[in-house]
Amino acid sequence: MSQMPDPIREGLARGWRVFGGSHAPLPDTLSCDVAIVGTGAGAGITAELLTQAGLSVVLLEEGPLKSSSDFRQRESDAYPALYQESAARKTADKAINILQGRCVGGSTTVNWTSSFRTPPATLAHWQKHFGLSEFTEAAMAPWFEQAERRLNIGPWLTAPNTNNELLRTGAARLGIAASGIARNVKGCWNLGSCGMGCPTNAKQSMLVTTIPAALDRGATLLVQTRAHALELVQQKVNALVCVPVTANGSVVSGSRPTRIVARHYVVAGGAINSPALLKRSDLPDPHGLLGARTFLHPVVISAATFEQKVEAWDGAPQTLYSDHFLNTQPIDGPIGYKLEAPPMHPVIFASTLAGYGQAQADSLKQFPHMHSLLALMRDGFHPQSTGGRVKLQSDGSPQLDYPLNDFVMDGARRALLSMAEIQFAAGARTVVPVHELAGIYTSWPEAQAAIKALPMKPLLTRMVSAHVMGGCAMGATEAQGVVRPDGTHWQVNNLSVHDGSLFPTSIGANPQLSVYGFANKLATGLAKRLSGREVRLMP
Repeated sequence: MSQMPDPIREGLARGWRVFGGSHAPLPDTLSCDVAIVGTGAGAGITAELLTQAGLSVVLLEEGPLKSSSDFRQRESDAYPALYQESAARKTADKAINILQGRCVGGSTTVNWTSSFRTPPATLAHWQKHFGLSEFTEAAMAPWFEQAERRLNIGPWLTAPNTNNELLRTGAARLGIAASGIARNVKGCWNLGSCGMGCPTNAKQSMLVTTIPAALDRGATLLVQTRAHALELVQQKVNALVCVPVTANGSVVSGSRPTRIVARHYVVAGGAINSPALLKRSDLPDPHGLLGARTFLHPVVISAATFEQKVEAWDGAPQTLYSDHFLNTQPIDGPIGYKLEAPPMHPVIFASTLAGYGQAQADSLKQFPHMHSLLALMRDGFHPQSTGGRVKLQSDGSPQLDYPLNDFVMDGARRALLSMAEIQFAAGARTVVPVHELAGIYTSWPEAQAAIKALPMKPLLTRMVSAHVMGGCAMGATEAQGVVRPDGTHWQVNNLSVHDGSLFPTSIGANPQLSVYGFANKLATGLAKRLSGREVRLMP
């Protein structure tokens, strides 16, 4: 793999303007038409469209610029280098572990490629409750279609790996439908290490698509550089103040800040860091909405062992799903959940599953035979599902407080029951709900009785998340959202938000394509307002 072409290193050799980290020193000041905070899904789409319109763009990334030459399918390399807090970011009470990217390309560099359009029921809910009348299924279809063509999003035509096929087998035996997941890949080698960065450049992340396109058009990229604060003068952003950080995210000792002066500023740092930046900047928040209603799709997991080898690390990570348990009750009823079969790698496996010492050693001996299912809970649609709130710690860093109340935990119990039943239907020898007090169960009746009796409490029930949404929500009025339906901040006219923090609830599906579609629409409009030019996301 080391002999494969590396488009990032080739671009650097061509003279891309990259500063920070091991690249050229950061300048004291920069001027541009648009400064973009972040390089993930929203930032990448926005950068490509704005540079296409002839606007000068500066992109700001807290993490490093890594490329396929650095991606060696090793968890020990990937998590510290490519993820927020070494893949160990947690909610305030430590009850939920959050996986978020922190590198050029953001979470698109390390996600598992699952691509879903925003579900029609979610869009309808936003129209009804947040006045977002222009975001209908029909109105959004062209924006999704353009993103799908640009990023080669389409059906996965290779047979599912065993891990995914067991989901379909068990579901089918219970009369539950399972369907294929579209993926944003081109020439995929089916390696299964998507979460550690794609070593073959097959994943069509922002790292190898829109960011290189923007840099080829003259954009400037600052890496290992944190957006510290926006300077506000008379309800207008006057400058963005940035600080250099080390590989582990610490501010470089004795460093000087960099000031970026732009006509317009786009915040797309992800739905924890974006609200935090606006909070550090003391931006107007007359209705107390900033950082509130932050959603996670809280995830519970069920592990199982099979007689045959599963080898859940091998092959495309997520290719099948079931929405049966989303569709069996109203969207604003008891919390529903989407089922998927995640990949398993040793470090994530060992750090997520309950148990330690001899119990963990025994589990690891079974690793090749282990299968897992996860349930993504659709939070944000019920009065008892208000999500969490991003707050600032004493050093200005963000922290998400996400209470796990009885409403969410009821969904967690139902999800553990559903997954265990599917795994036994697929032929599992044993099932272990990922809960501190769960045992190893050898039959569905035994598991069912035990799961119904488990105390569903935070920290006892292991929860994870890789989907952070909300905190800078869109709304038709300033009492309903932080930003307008066009992405512009309600009180600050030269500031926009173009990432998952826009969403007023969770999506109810893996959110990357939702971010692509919404950013496509919003950035196209922004490009027209700033340049007068019509632009279009092209393959």
